[in-house]
Amino acid sequence: QVQLVESGGGLVQTGGSLRLSCAASGSIVSINDMGWYRQAPGKQRELVATITRGGSTNYVDSVKGRFTISRDNAKNTVYLQMNSLKPEDTGVYYCKANAMTIVPPIPMDYWGKGILVTVSS
Repeated sequence: QVQLVESGGGLVQTGGSLRLSCAASGSIVSINDMGWYRQAPGKQRELVATITRGGSTNYVDSVKGRFTISRDNAKNTVYLQMNSLKPEDTGVYYCKANAMTIVPPIPMDYWGKGILVTVSS
């Protein structure tokens, strides 16, 4: 099993910044793609950003130029630097990792429990 624990959320004013972290632990053999998703009140969960093991990134259009995803493979950790935050960025942010464990030896998606980000206007 893989456990993902997010940290760094909270309340920030419009235009402010936050940095989210997500650390993976467990019987990990390797981690492939990692990513951040968010769910705003009353809306479906959406992809925010993803990053491959090699560092290739992908962003939803609404956060391009404001958010930066990065990872530390040695620490099994992914980060999301969020700048110029807007009220519409408010939501629960979830970390996801596609990881291979010892048992079963197949890649599977694992999710964190989520962390709240609130941007006040």
